[in-house]
Amino acid sequence: MKRVLLTGMSGTGKSTVIQKLSELGYNAVDLDQPDWSEYNEEGDWIWREDRVRKLLAEFDGDILFVSGCATNQVEFRSMFDHVILLSAPQDVIIERLRSRTNNPYGKRPEELAEVLGYMETVEPLLRRGADYEIVTTVPMEDLISSILRSVGV
Repeated sequence: MKRVLLTGMSGTGKSTVIQKLSELGYNAVDLDQPDWSEYNEEGDWIWREDRVRKLLAEFDGDILFVSGCATNQVEFRSMFDHVILLSAPQDVIIERLRSRTNNPYGKRPEELAEVLGYMETVEPLLRRGADYEIVTTVPMEDLISSILRSVGV
């Protein structure tokens, strides 16, 4: 069995990709949802550790894809067989955040500034911890194919 984390900045397409993988019949979970993540006392977006640990430990299928990006995700690195960083150029991120309808985060000026700041500070850390990086400016079919090839599916 394989456990694959798809991570990256807001606007890179994590939620769209995980939804598409689910539609294709793969086990796929978006950890950036309130059932799986929350804000802690310091205002950081974190995974609900007990739930995520249980999901990863008890999964019993061929392959599990999870998507998300949280302050505490590094604590789970050893539980993943593959980590894929999804990335996109800054102008693409800005447009996606402005126009997306599935999540309001990133529309307010201070949120956009936060995302752009994270591209400078957090994304390099994610890049260092990733097994693969895939730029998400290609058509969805090509993007899914690249992800599946990367993990040997």
